[in-house]
Amino acid sequence: MGYKNGSVLLPAELLKQIQDYVDGEYIYIPRLTANRKKWGDKTEARSMLAERNAEIYRKYKSGVPVRQLSETYCISPQGIYKILAAYKN
Repeated sequence: MGYKNGSVLLPAELLKQIQDYVDGEYIYIPRLTANRKKWGDKTEARSMLAERNAEIYRKYKSGVPVRQLSETYCISPQGIYKILAAYKN
């Protein structure tokens, strides 16, 4: 998120109205719901986690114990069980 100068972006009348409410303060204007992006859409984080989770599931199915998966991936055993449960469904 970057800051934009309101005096450059907004019409003078609108800028004056905003200044009446928040003179010189920082405000956050949220995106329109239709323009919101889901977590991980801008990066490859979502796909990387999906690949990691699929790998965890494959290893578990091939006989690797949860404790070993937990240590290998630095995830708590409960976290491993959540990943496994998601793949079972």
